[in-house]
Amino acid sequence: MSVEPRLFIDAPLSDGALLDLDRDQAHYLVNVMRRKPGDGVRLFNGRDGEWRAEVESADRKRASLQIVQQRRSQCATPDMALFFAPVKKARTDFIVEKATELGVSAITPVITQRTQSDRVRTDRLQALAREAAEQTERLDIPQISDPVSLTRMLKDWEPDRTLMFADESGDSQTEPWGGEHGRALPIHEALSGRERGGKWALVTGPEGGFSIEERTLLHAQPSVLPVSLGPRILRADTAVAAALSVWQSMLGDW
Repeated sequence: MSVEPRLFIDAPLSDGALLDLDRDQAHYLVNVMRRKPGDGVRLFNGRDGEWRAEVESADRKRASLQIVQQRRSQCATPDMALFFAPVKKARTDFIVEKATELGVSAITPVITQRTQSDRVRTDRLQALAREAAEQTERLDIPQISDPVSLTRMLKDWEPDRTLMFADESGDSQTEPWGGEHGRALPIHEALSGRERGGKWALVTGPEGGFSIEERTLLHAQPSVLPVSLGPRILRADTAVAAALSVWQSMLGDW
């Protein structure tokens, strides 16, 4: 028997409820996945856990589902937000997909001095995140926010949220900053000994990195934790996946 399809539904989920799918989801379920009345479907909405439903009725443009039983209760996602500088379309898609798979709670594009493109379709990013969550057994999807400038992001920063800054300068001593946050430690060393939980964020730069002015501004933030991702300069999308993987392994839900 084939694996039951899994769909994100922006509606309350409860035992016995009858749901009508929107046109796109009905098309996917009926025409792509070839589901017919009586077949099973798994549903989640980010609030009520995961539920099993059965196709009540279906044609090429419409489908309705009858919720049968809860399979999993809702559980919290670690509070890790991602702020990333948009890059080329395919690599931006990769960042959003992999960040969702790696369990981030929120994603915000950040416009920097060297950002390649400030035209970001948040509706597209939301769709990518939803599809990634459906495929990877998440019980929620990350919140996708509109692009924001780096200066605005830092101006509005929550003081109790630790900002993990992927600093490609490593442990260089020639830059204009110094003091408590002046040196980027290897990421495993920077995270070692810290307790799980709390509010976290990761910020990564564009291809070409942050400017000197931006790095100075980031290092000046009281809640910043500069980290090095090794001796090689990573592509922007690789840096996101690498940093999130280490954080999830040490302080997240792995």
